[in-house]
Amino acid sequence: MPFIDIKVIAGVFTDEEKRRLVEDVSEAAIAVEGEALRPATHVVITETPSGGWAIGGKPLTSEDVQAKRASG
Repeated sequence: MPFIDIKVIAGVFTDEEKRRLVEDVSEAAIAVEGEALRPATHVVITETPSGGWAIGGKPLTSEDVQAKRASG
C-alpha cells in the first residue's frame, strides 16, 4: 500500500497549502498506481521544528525557507 511522507519545516506552509500538497500528491500517485488503490493511498505531512533541518551542515529555519519562497 502506498505511503507517502512529505517532510516540511514547521511554520512555512499554511494549513491550506498543506491540504493542497496532500491532495495533489495523492492524485499524482493514484494516476500512476491506479484508481483501485485510492482507498489504500496514505499521505502524511511531518513537520520538523525550525532549525532542526539542515542542508550541507547549515540548519534551516522557517524564516530561511520563507525567504526562499518569496525570492522565487
